[in-house]
Amino acid sequence: MDRLDAMEAFVRVADCRSFSGAARRLQLSKSVVSRQVSRLEAHLGARLFHRTTRNLALTEVGQAYYERCARILAEVEEANLSVSTLQAEPRGKLRVNAPMSFGILHLAPLIPRFLERFPHVDIDMAMNDRIVSLVEEGFDVAIRIGKLEDSSLIARHLAPARRVVCASPAYFDRQGAPETPDDLVHHCCLSYSNLAASDEWNFCTANGMRWPVEVRGRLRVNNGDALREAAIAGVGLIMSTTFLCGRDLQAGRLVSVLGDYIAQNLAIHAVYPHSRHLSPKVRAFVDFLAENFGPRPYWDLVE
Repeated sequence: MDRLDAMEAFVRVADCRSFSGAARRLQLSKSVVSRQVSRLEAHLGARLFHRTTRNLALTEVGQAYYERCARILAEVEEANLSVSTLQAEPRGKLRVNAPMSFGILHLAPLIPRFLERFPHVDIDMAMNDRIVSLVEEGFDVAIRIGKLEDSSLIARHLAPARRVVCASPAYFDRQGAPETPDDLVHHCCLSYSNLAASDEWNFCTANGMRWPVEVRGRLRVNNGDALREAAIAGVGLIMSTTFLCGRDLQAGRLVSVLGDYIAQNLAIHAVYPHSRHLSPKVRAFVDFLAENFGPRPYWDLVE
């Protein structure tokens, strides 16, 4: 007797409340299903059904056994489906949401390589700096930067999001460099207006205590690239991420300061809706990004 086949026959009979109905669902003959259940009862040494000419009902023992069998069969189906999902070829339209600057600088250059590797996937990518609702707006996956809010979404860490305070060499030649966060009150600090508290820059002390500083400057912009260009031009200091200004730090167009006072606790994540089986196209895309970014992303290799 195949134990799983017998358990499945028993569960289907209980679901349908008839041997005939179970036989149709299993595409077996009624006699085969009846024989499997009888052998299972003999093996267990217990009656699983009360049988009459008009009714079929689970015994008390049968009810308890049914609940366990149904759970075991569901787990077997889950295991089989997870293998087939992993082996399935990624295909279909993948809707992606990403922040504007990160999307332009770091996703857009990777997309052609992803499409070449996975020829049956089409990408529909929307870039903006607002937090979208993946489920309501129909996105398969989104890139989120910073601390994640509690939600039902699944998150995959892709890379750290290191922050720096920086300005051009010409600015520091003219104004000097701050030595502590409090020195920023004497400097022109350019603000990213998409933040709720854009005029407050947060630092930390040597023992990890929060050290907020109110900053002032002559420019507020809702786009990080515009702030970076202003900083390169010598207008003032910016607090930015290295994925945005890493190339400028590497090239010497910007110089970072106050590094010992910045808590590096932000990260770049891929988030996607929870489901029992992650679709092959989403899995392939998230794995591809993790492969290309990682704990030491290319924009942080030289500073």
